[in-house]
Amino acid sequence: MEIIERKIKGAFEIQLKPNFDDRGFFMRTFDVNIFNKNNINKNWVQENQSRSEAKGIIRGLHFQLPPYSETKLVRCIKGTIFDAFVDLRRDSPTFGKWDSIELSEENKKMVFIPSGFAHGFCTLTDVSELVYKVDNFYSPDYETGLLWNDPEIGIEWPVKDPVLSGKDKNNLSLKEFIGKYKYLERQ
Repeated sequence: MEIIERKIKGAFEIQLKPNFDDRGFFMRTFDVNIFNKNNINKNWVQENQSRSEAKGIIRGLHFQLPPYSETKLVRCIKGTIFDAFVDLRRDSPTFGKWDSIELSEENKKMVFIPSGFAHGFCTLTDVSELVYKVDNFYSPDYETGLLWNDPEIGIEWPVKDPVLSGKDKNNLSLKEFIGKYKYLERQ
């Protein structure tokens, strides 16, 4: 397992190291000692699985407000996704900036996204499945999101006309988020 800090401080790419043989492969996807050594271990309280059945679906950019902000550990186990995250942390030098990573069943990468970020992804294959751990419980009353195509954020999504949920079509712009909440506290 190799852990590499991304361009936004606090977010990490985790490259898994499968051992292949004629039967398939085995790999460790979590090791408390390695995570502790890199100061990214959390008390993971939920693990979720998401399946999308078409290419070009965007889910996000989602986050929960304090006290239910979440750190996420995201892995694609089937297909390929473009995973994007936006920094909304108080006093962060990269507030409002985004980063992305391609996650796939082939590249076997994960991404660690600390609390204080909005998160979303776009499916690049007809079937895509994610598994992700979170360090806080789901709270629908504290859930909100940023508009996927907000020009002020400027994420370079790999699709122009995605499939979106009704909720995601009506997420906040960054300007609306700042006017309503200002920022997310670091946890």
